[in-house]
Amino acid sequence: MSDTTAIPPASTRDQNDPDVRKGQEKRLIATWETPPGWRYWSDVNNTTVGVWYTATAFAFLLFAGVLGLMIRVQLAVPDNDFLTATFYNQVYTLHGTVMMFLFAVPIFEAVAIILLPQMLGARDLPFPRLSAFGYWCFLIGGIFVCGSIFFDSAPDSGWFMYPPLTTQERFTPGYGADIWLLGLSFIEVASIAAAVELIVGTLKCRPPGMRLNLMPPYAWYVLVVAAMILFAFPPLIAGDILFEMERLFDWPFFDPERGGDPLLWQHLFWIFGHPEVYIIFLPSIALFAMIIPTFAQRPLLGYSWIVLAAVGTGFLSFGLWAHHMFTTGLPAISLGFFSAASEAVAIPTGVQIFVFLATCLTGRVIYSVPMLFVSGSLAVFVLGGLTGVMVALAPFDWQAHDTYFIVAHLHYVIIGGVLFPILAGLYYYWPIVSSRRLSTRAGKWAFWLMFIGFNTAFFPMHLSGLIGMPRRIWTYPAGINLDLPNLVSTIGAFVFAAGFLIVVADVLRPRKGPLADRNVWNAGTLEWAGEVPDQPWGVRSVPIISSRYPIWDQPNFIDDIDKGRFYLPDAEEGKRETIVTTVLDAEPVQCLRVPGPSFVPMIAAGFLGACFIAATFHWWWWMFGTLFLAVAAIIHWLWRATSVIPEKEEKDVGLGLSLPIYVSGPQSVSWWAMFITMLGDMTAFLSLVFGYFFYVTIHERFPGPELEGPGAVWPGVSLALFLMAFGAAILSHLRLRAGAVSTARVLLAAGIVLVLAASAALLYGPYVTGMAPRAHVYPAIVWLLAIWTALHGAVGALMLGFCLAGTLTGRLTPRYDIDLANVRLYFHFLAATALITVATLVLVPLAAGAA
Repeated sequence: MSDTTAIPPASTRDQNDPDVRKGQEKRLIATWETPPGWRYWSDVNNTTVGVWYTATAFAFLLFAGVLGLMIRVQLAVPDNDFLTATFYNQVYTLHGTVMMFLFAVPIFEAVAIILLPQMLGARDLPFPRLSAFGYWCFLIGGIFVCGSIFFDSAPDSGWFMYPPLTTQERFTPGYGADIWLLGLSFIEVASIAAAVELIVGTLKCRPPGMRLNLMPPYAWYVLVVAAMILFAFPPLIAGDILFEMERLFDWPFFDPERGGDPLLWQHLFWIFGHPEVYIIFLPSIALFAMIIPTFAQRPLLGYSWIVLAAVGTGFLSFGLWAHHMFTTGLPAISLGFFSAASEAVAIPTGVQIFVFLATCLTGRVIYSVPMLFVSGSLAVFVLGGLTGVMVALAPFDWQAHDTYFIVAHLHYVIIGGVLFPILAGLYYYWPIVSSRRLSTRAGKWAFWLMFIGFNTAFFPMHLSGLIGMPRRIWTYPAGINLDLPNLVSTIGAFVFAAGFLIVVADVLRPRKGPLADRNVWNAGTLEWAGEVPDQPWGVRSVPIISSRYPIWDQPNFIDDIDKGRFYLPDAEEGKRETIVTTVLDAEPVQCLRVPGPSFVPMIAAGFLGACFIAATFHWWWWMFGTLFLAVAAIIHWLWRATSVIPEKEEKDVGLGLSLPIYVSGPQSVSWWAMFITMLGDMTAFLSLVFGYFFYVTIHERFPGPELEGPGAVWPGVSLALFLMAFGAAILSHLRLRAGAVSTARVLLAAGIVLVLAASAALLYGPYVTGMAPRAHVYPAIVWLLAIWTALHGAVGALMLGFCLAGTLTGRLTPRYDIDLANVRLYFHFLAATALITVATLVLVPLAAGAA
């Protein structure tokens, strides 16, 4: 640690003195430097983790691309036997799975982890170890899912895994479906972890002065998409739970013979699946909002319109899920509603495209490789959007559903709306990542090969689909007019792949010679204020923002940053620090100390991944053992990170401003993280409740008179105990803040006993009434809701025990109470979960009996 006694306060230093600045930079580098040697893999800095994330996502893209080429070789000519039918099913299932789950969503989070802190002038995101944990989860889960194909055990039922084909062993023997379910559930942990990080980072780590209406458009898109992930992924997790309980324990959630219904999976899957289209489209198109103003050399035209359009697209996307279920026999009124909603989402999408075109038309566009990819993307995506409007019409969808017309539409949307924008961003932002530019010549060759190859590959699929070629077929006979379009598509796919390989070669080739100029494109946004070569501290000093384009509009802006004339110009105590601001107006409220390099996130992800893998192969003792180790690693992580009491109350951050180092409650970033995480958790729970009421709607009477429920006594006792535990958690925090530490400890201990007793009472209800979950879907869904709530009660008991240990060791005090403030918030959600669970389990059977 630095010798702080010889360092004057930040507010008294002369930032024009080169010696002062040299000493500051030396301490900043020592504090933020990347660990050398094997300890490099313990790094948690956003730039390092973001590069890992991006490189891994592109590796999975290449893997999926090879699988796609195998599909095209198989379909190039009629009656081909290049692949066996069984292996072909594995190839196309894994191709779709990897593209959607291991590239399209993770690449957004990877790019955002790199760019967002620099756009916000933050030293790092608020939870760097959470970002690292998410990356390791992503890597482990991705290798597990992709590696299955090398052992002939890959999933083989499509990336949507419709039951009952996938839930019954007689149709899908082996571990393929379990690998898909548990592997992707583990990957979803990474996605939700990144979403929490990005939401809190955008809301709380903006630089002073950057009000919500001054945020870069990309930050708005990140906020909208991360919120969409928070509400779209949990229904899929809920569906995965139902799915795996049927496969592992024969609980009949999708078995019509025992009261289940396979359509419930489609509802839960597409509540996730259609918003996911916009989850992967919006952040990619957000790159245009950063690239186009730079090359038009003018601010984005219609900033407010594009923000409203992004929010509107995110909102409307959740009303479209039955767009994928028009052929399942939905009522006519449902078809009309979802068809209209599907048409309506084209309006905000069109607004965004017109904003980009208007910005180009009112500026003086500088042509470049990034703009080539922007132009190609808009052309391809608009065509994909037009066919999307076509399939949003139910009568047309009935004809085109499950044909290659849908395959063409999907790829025009995905490639045009995701891959081309990502490549535009790659060429645009590569100087920030590597301090060098990619080759203009190679970029032009890559673009034209990809653009021509893509349209050659996928446009004929519209015709194949209209002729009647079904999706997911292994081969086809000659003489039905499919020979030529399939051969052309295969040739185009290889041309497209050649163009993409040029990009890969350009990125990987070693570069020598001079570095790129600073702010090489003459951009106006904050991320281009970084030095060349990039320094590990991210930003030399945290700036004050008064414009959306501060480099263009604020005089001497970069010079003031470089000379430390803004906030946090130094690292006197050798701690990694950034500024936390208010949500609306970005007024400084805290000097946040973020943790440095650690192997704990990797270890925790490794044990958690081992737990999921053990569950896949039914190694139950290994599963519980690795789960225990994962929980122990996470507790150690939290104990060393959130419970640290600083050596002083306030920090002089410069410009005469002192900020507290430790805050709790709603001003704390961890409180916001808990709140956002519990919103996602509550969404998953309400998805299970949705499943319960779905069964109510499809049965004439649910539960029937022959099915006994859990009664009212034990659920009522459980609810009373949960509410008492909730009260104990609230009172323990209030008494701790009042200085009554001993009373707080008694209340914490009482809360542990009460919440465990409440969980046991809730489980005892269906147990004592003899509810058999294998016999019918009603006892199965009752047991599942009870288990969900009881497990959350056990987690609550663990949290209270953590806080009790904190009070006994002096880490949790009346002044330093952040952990208990967060646990108090958790118990609000736990009480709501218990109330909804008990009301559902008790009132619905009473209503059914009265009917």
